[in-house]
Amino acid sequence: MSRRRRFRPPVDDGARPVRDLVVVFSDQLDPKGLDSLRLDRRKDLVLLVEAADELGRGPAHRQRIALHLAAMRHFADGLARRRRHRLEYRALDDVTNRGALDAEISAAIERFRPARLRALRPGSWRLLNLLRGQAEAAGLELEVAEEPHFLETPGAFVRWARSTRRVRPELLYRRIRKRLHILLDADGGPEGRRWSFDRDSHNPWRRGSPRPPQPRRFPPDELTREVLEIVAERFPEAPGQLEPFGWPVTRTEALAALEDFVANRLGQFGTYRDALATGRPWLFHSLLSPALNLKLLDPRDCVAAALDAYRGPSTPLQSVECFLREIIGWREFARGVYWLEGPEYAERNELGQHGRLPPLYRTADTDMHCLRDAVGRVLQHGYGHRAQRLAVTGNFALLSGIEPRALAEWTLATHVDAVEWATVPETMGLALYADGGVVADRPDPLSGLAIRRRGDACRDCRFDPRRGTGEDACPFTTFYQEFLDRHRERFSTNPRMRPMMSDLERLDPNEIEAVRERARELREELGIGAVDGGAS
Repeated sequence: MSRRRRFRPPVDDGARPVRDLVVVFSDQLDPKGLDSLRLDRRKDLVLLVEAADELGRGPAHRQRIALHLAAMRHFADGLARRRRHRLEYRALDDVTNRGALDAEISAAIERFRPARLRALRPGSWRLLNLLRGQAEAAGLELEVAEEPHFLETPGAFVRWARSTRRVRPELLYRRIRKRLHILLDADGGPEGRRWSFDRDSHNPWRRGSPRPPQPRRFPPDELTREVLEIVAERFPEAPGQLEPFGWPVTRTEALAALEDFVANRLGQFGTYRDALATGRPWLFHSLLSPALNLKLLDPRDCVAAALDAYRGPSTPLQSVECFLREIIGWREFARGVYWLEGPEYAERNELGQHGRLPPLYRTADTDMHCLRDAVGRVLQHGYGHRAQRLAVTGNFALLSGIEPRALAEWTLATHVDAVEWATVPETMGLALYADGGVVADRPDPLSGLAIRRRGDACRDCRFDPRRGTGEDACPFTTFYQEFLDRHRERFSTNPRMRPMMSDLERLDPNEIEAVRERARELREELGIGAVDGGAS
């Protein structure tokens, strides 16, 4: 590149021998993680690599690529200034960069001749196996340590899972709360006499609802602006808008984002967590998952800030509990399930769905108002909040019969906060029931009417959510009815599915056949193809 570099990557001179080569991945940007390894600055070398094959997987959203690059460079810059570790940083725009993570690790092993390869547990089975392959090829011992970032280790999760009759997030959540004494009363019971206020978080977004304040955004500094230039030049075909870019890329910014959420949105979060609001991509959500998943924030930071707010005058218990359930309940549970179930978990397809991901997930070009808004916001910001991912983009994939792995790969590529250990259980378990009940007791299909009850997502839509057949029938309702019909035998004995199956029983045989035909037409129009993988 002809431009003058603003970022000067730290490069080790290789003059001193290396005992341990420590690989740090792009989502491990917490100095405490390195501190936990007790490195010797004279003998051990830290390796960070900007690898094109990792950054551009998917292909990835341009803001996702930029976030990882900017956060990595700020992290490396901080390490270099503190001089606490020997550091070798391989920048993407270095002309000698090999473009592949495994090639860069292999080259570092060859150059520095370490006695051992070390790392904190990476965020995916694929990367763990990559480390194992590199160590084996070089004849090195590999040591993988647990991250101090999480509240539960995979080993502790396995022991708990084997000791309990039901492996469910709410039970792990209670266990962690008891162990850490979070929101417990004097008798050791839950504050407010309820472990969960989940049923209070299903309020719809309506005209007259509180106006959510804009979350704090962070204007790119000089280092981040250079990253944006590199991404624009190197990834011109990547999906999504690159700017405006305002994600926190340092721990200081991440803590400021946490403070902003607690002060301005936490109070209403528990009320409108599951709401859908057109044109309001953030609503009252925290937007902290990107910083948490890059390790710029620690979950303990979030717990402490939320508890401080609860002790104050105006933050309701309902919202604090709802937020903490996301942080110390679902997040820890998802990671535990990911490592418990093994690498094959990402390939599960319990319902036998093999439809193609339709082009609208890449373009937002659809007459379905809720889906156009949800996908459009992802393309614009690289972000979709929980209700959008589960009730809209995930729900449509479930109902229409899209292959689970296709949706998981789309989410991983297009969302700035997506990491495999979190995204795969959410997709396979919560959204698609592809794991057959590992995460949830049943699927959660939603018709067009159910989506309309969440807020204003159906406003100005040309489809009628009350209808499942006809040209103006809502595709969500058509696919909802056809989904229940297609899996009638499977779900007829599940007591938690009875209310939904009763919806199907209200249709006479002629209506059901019309629904089937309309569903076939929609799949052909949308480019999904046949659910069973055969001819459409």
